[in-house]
Formats: sequence, structure tokens, C-alpha cells
Amino acid sequence: MPDPLPHAVTVRAPASSANLGPGFDACGLALDLHDEVTARVAGDVRVTVEGEGAGLLPADASHLVVRSMYAGFDALGVRPAGVAVHCRNSIPQARGMGSSSAAIVAGLLLARALVADGPAHWPDAAVLRLAGEIEGHPDNVAACLLGGLTVAWTAREGARAVRLTPHPDLEPVLYVPTDHGLTCQARAALPGSVPHRDAAFAVGRAALLVHALTERPELVFPATEDRLHQPYRAAAMPATAALVARLRGHGVAAVVSGAGPTVLALSPVPSEAEPGAGWKRVECAVAGGAAVRPAG
Repeated sequence: MPDPLPHAVTVRAPASSANLGPGFDACGLALDLHDEVTARVAGDVRVTVEGEGAGLLPADASHLVVRSMYAGFDALGVRPAGVAVHCRNSIPQARGMGSSSAAIVAGLLLARALVADGPAHWPDAAVLRLAGEIEGHPDNVAACLLGGLTVAWTAREGARAVRLTPHPDLEPVLYVPTDHGLTCQARAALPGSVPHRDAAFAVGRAALLVHALTERPELVFPATEDRLHQPYRAAAMPATAALVARLRGHGVAAVVSGAGPTVLALSPVPSEAEPGAGWKRVECAVAGGAAVRPAG
């Protein structure tokens, strides 16, 4: 059984935008907005949070980073008595920007880094599988772990993903609402089945999406058209749906980021299409994957 290590480590985990229109529960994009989490093995569980979620997120063993760390420890065959965790959060909570995936990936990578020879015992492919189990879908966790543009799927053995290099002309812009959205409500709005013609439409657009994002950015607008999930979620977040429609009406490749309510634009936004009050514009470069370093 490997031994826990006494030093502290820090994980820097990026935000992510999933779906990207028709790539439902498959496509993800890592974005240059990060949460940083520092942790060490301790005698009990202690959690502090600064930045996004401070005063709202739990400060005990129920915190998602801690729960993910212990899932990682269990996978590695180690059970420390406690951990001391400090979160410096920049990713907005409950906005469809992968805050939960960043917490999960950070927790798993912290666990691996705090165990002797952790990476040798537990490769990234195994980390991704467990992250997908915890999150329930692999799109955000794949982008957070691997960086860049990812395409994820669930095989018999669990989550898998490939990393692709986005076209250098891709300049993502997020429009983040000032109020919170509820991802669970957005997911509950999805039907149990869709018409075959809409499924066929989604397959074609998802295939085009990968080509557009990596080779032909001038095709991003038609490639981001969706009939699989966004129309069904519109009633749950009318302001988001209205902004997507407004931007697309100006020729902008706009989509709902994840389950919303944030809107992601993947092509330039003309000044006349910019939203008014209630939205914060955030320009984000495409990011690399989560990184581990010694604390300090």
C-alpha cells in the first residue's frame, strides 16, 4: 500500500464549457479561468474558501474537493485521517462553467499527488474514469483534466476522451449572468426521447463542429446549431435563450455554456449585439489542462 506524503501541493484547474451546441455531453473546451486548491494530509478535515463560493460552499468533509480527494485516496488504497484544504476560486459557481468539474479534478489530482508514486499507480485515464463517475457525465471533467478541446464518450470501462487542438483564431467570450442558474433544473427539462430527424441533425452538426473548431472556424456558426438540448431548456432560462437568439441573429456562433445560464460566443461579437445590464462579458483564451505543483 502506498504511503501518504507530508508536503502540501497545489492544483490549478481550468473552467470549461461543455456541449458547444450540438456536442451534447461529449464536447468540452477548457477556458483560461482557474480555481487553485492547495492541500496536505492532516489529522482532521479543514477547509477554507476564498473568492467564488466563499461563505456558501461547505467548510467540512462534504466539500466536493474533499469528497473527490477521498475517492482518489480510496482508489489508491490510502485513507488519511484528514486533509487541510484551501480553495482560491475564480470560476463562478452554478453558471455552466465547470466549477464542479474543476473541484472534482482538483480533488483527484491532489489525492494522487499526496501519495507516494501516485502517478505511477494511477494514470490520467483512470483519473478521468473516476471523475466521470463522480460528475455523472465526462464532457467538463475531460476538458478540465486534459485541456484544449476534448471529445469524451463513455465506454464499457468508463469515461474516455481525446484532446484536440483548437484553431488559433478561436477566441471564446463568455456572457455570465449576475444571478445563479440551477443545472439540475436545466437537466430535468430534457425529454426522454427526441424525434429521429433532430437526432440525425445533431449527428451531422456535431461532426461538423469538431472540424470547424480545429480546421475551419468560418464554419463555427452553422456547426453550433442545436436541436438536441437547448430548445428544451429555453423555458428554464429565458434570459439565456433570448441572448443566444439575439447573438445568433447577428451572425455570432453563440451557444448555452453547459447547462447554463452562461452564454458562450465562439465568433466575434459586433458592438450592436452586446447585451445590456445583467451580463458580465469575460474574454477567455483556450486553456491547458489541470496542473499540479508544490505548494508555496
